[in-house]
Amino acid sequence: MERSLTMELVRVTEAAALSSARWMGRGKKEEADDAATSAMRDVFDTIPMKGTVVIGEGEKDEAPMLYIGEKLGTGVGPGVDVAVDPLEGTNIVAQGTWNALAVIAIADSKTLLHAPDMYMKKIAVGPEAVGKVDINASTYDNLKAVADAKQKDIEDLLVTVLDRPRHKELIEEIRQAGARIKLIPDGDVAASINTAFDDTGVDLLLGVGGAPEGVISAVALKCLGGEIQGKLMPRNDAEMERCKRMGIEDMDKVYYMNDLCSGDDAIFAATGVTDGELLKGVQFKGTKGTTQTVVMRAKSGTVRFIDGEHSLKKKPNLVIQP
Repeated sequence: MERSLTMELVRVTEAAALSSARWMGRGKKEEADDAATSAMRDVFDTIPMKGTVVIGEGEKDEAPMLYIGEKLGTGVGPGVDVAVDPLEGTNIVAQGTWNALAVIAIADSKTLLHAPDMYMKKIAVGPEAVGKVDINASTYDNLKAVADAKQKDIEDLLVTVLDRPRHKELIEEIRQAGARIKLIPDGDVAASINTAFDDTGVDLLLGVGGAPEGVISAVALKCLGGEIQGKLMPRNDAEMERCKRMGIEDMDKVYYMNDLCSGDDAIFAATGVTDGELLKGVQFKGTKGTTQTVVMRAKSGTVRFIDGEHSLKKKPNLVIQP
C-alpha cells in the first residue's frame, strides 16, 4: 500500500466533515449524512487507488453511493478494501452534541471482514490491556483485568457504553463492580479509539453496537496497538439467514483483531465534525473552515494530528481535481 495514501485520505474525511458540519444542530440527520457521503464520494474520484467498498452505506439497492462493492479511486494504484462511515453520529450532528466523526479505513485487498449490517457485542481496549480481556468473560473479570493491566483500581476505570435499553444489565454490572461509566448517545467508533489515548480518560468500551463499526474500529486499534473483540448478534431469522449467505455458520464465533483486519498494513483517518475528547469539530470563520484530523498507519505505527484551514471561496465544493 502506498505511503502517500495516508495524506490522501485526510482530504476525504476533511471534505465529509466540512460538508456535514453545515447541518450541525439543525435536526436533520439524513441531510447531514447525505452531505458527508456526497463530499466523500467526490474526493474519492481523485485518489490514486483501486478501492472496493466492503463496509459502506448499505447494499447497492439501498444506497446511491459508497455502497458495498462499489469501486473507488482513479483505478490506478494499489488494490485496497475500503471501510467508510461518512458521518459516524448522524443523530449527534442533528442535535449538535459530542463526538461526531467522518471516518475512513483502508487495508490491503481482501483483508477486511465483510461484516453484515447487524449488531455486534464488543469489547475494546488500548495497548496496555491487549491480551488481557476476553469477550466471553464476566464484566467484573474484564474490568479487573484492565484495572490490573493499567495499575489502577476498578473504581478509577472509565467505561464507555452506548445509552440503550439493551444495556441495562451491563450498566448495572459495571456499577456493582465499582467502575465509572460514560453513557454516550451514539458514536462507538470514537469511543473505541478513545481507549487508546490516555488524554481521553477512557479505559474500555463495552456493549452492543454495529458490526460494520466494529471493523472500522479494528483498523484504528490495529494502528494504535489496541484490541477489539466482537461477536455477531443477529436479532431475527432474516439476519441469521444473511449470516449463512455470507458463509457465517457459528453465531458464537469470537472475532479477534486478525479476523476483523487480517493484513499487516492499514490506514485510518477521522476528522471531527463536532467537538469530542480526541478531536475538535469543524469551525466556520468567515470564508474559512477549520478541521482537526487524526490519521494513522499500522505498518509504521505513525499517528498524526492535522489541523486544516480551508478556503471555502477557492474550494467551494471541497474538491480540486488533480
